[in-house]
Amino acid sequence: MKIAVLIPCYNEELTIGKVIDDFRRELPEADIYVYDNNSKDKTSEIARERGAIVKKEYRQGKGHVVRSMFRDIDADCYIMIDGDDTYPSEFVHRLIEPIAKGEANMVIGDRLSNGTYRSENKRAFHNLGNDMVRNLINKLFKSNLRDIMTGYRAFDREFVKGMPVLSPGFEIETEMSIHALDKKFLIKEIPIDYRDRPEGSVSKLNTVSDGIKVMKTIFMLYKDYKPLMFFGVLTAIFLGLGLIVGLPVIIEFIKTRFITKVPSAILAVGLIVLSTMSFTCGVILDTIVKQHRQMYELMLNNIRSNLNKR
Repeated sequence: MKIAVLIPCYNEELTIGKVIDDFRRELPEADIYVYDNNSKDKTSEIARERGAIVKKEYRQGKGHVVRSMFRDIDADCYIMIDGDDTYPSEFVHRLIEPIAKGEANMVIGDRLSNGTYRSENKRAFHNLGNDMVRNLINKLFKSNLRDIMTGYRAFDREFVKGMPVLSPGFEIETEMSIHALDKKFLIKEIPIDYRDRPEGSVSKLNTVSDGIKVMKTIFMLYKDYKPLMFFGVLTAIFLGLGLIVGLPVIIEFIKTRFITKVPSAILAVGLIVLSTMSFTCGVILDTIVKQHRQMYELMLNNIRSNLNKR
């Protein structure tokens, strides 16, 4: 089985050497790729010295890096790991095993279940953000994932070559999780340890701005993947507001055969029209999404067929 270790990097000169050495020790047969995302330090030089295959990604953002990795690299099993030395390499064999056995298309390194992330991570609001994202996605997609935003994952070729990466930045982990849930890929979670960044190493994640981007991504992907439910909620809201505004008008007309609340009547009609339009949009988009799922399944069949010919 051909294994590729994928390391997206931006200014990780303090840690990238150790990460490469650790994975070289655990997976001596694997190809280790470092994608330098416009680093201003010696990340690329150190990675080359340690024997990694170094490539450049000039579009800034982790999502852009992952898109290029998935397009460029051909392997049977892909390991994605951050270059900040927060994920121990010794857990990689546990992540590979379900891929090798065909038990999973994506294996998630779960940092949260054993409590090491909460004890090690010192950045404010990160634990709260992880909990909010996990609970929201599990509720919207009726799942039970424990760690949505971990950067330690394993994939098979089918998932990588069938994953349309759209997110430009740190929302990529959320997008991959939602895509796997929606397309019914096999997902397995493996508890792992987490350690905080070493002294001097700085996180590139901004809690507030990147948190807002993640929430926006969830909102947009929910609209794209489940439009009938999304627009159904809007339909119910507009319909409820229309009835609240319009009922007094209807009651007045029944009693007096005359309408004095003309602005309320116009507003009520407008809200009911919006409700109808929202429901119609939901039905049409739901049909399009179902057709897209059918086309996606046919595309996966082609990928599987090509894999079987290899």
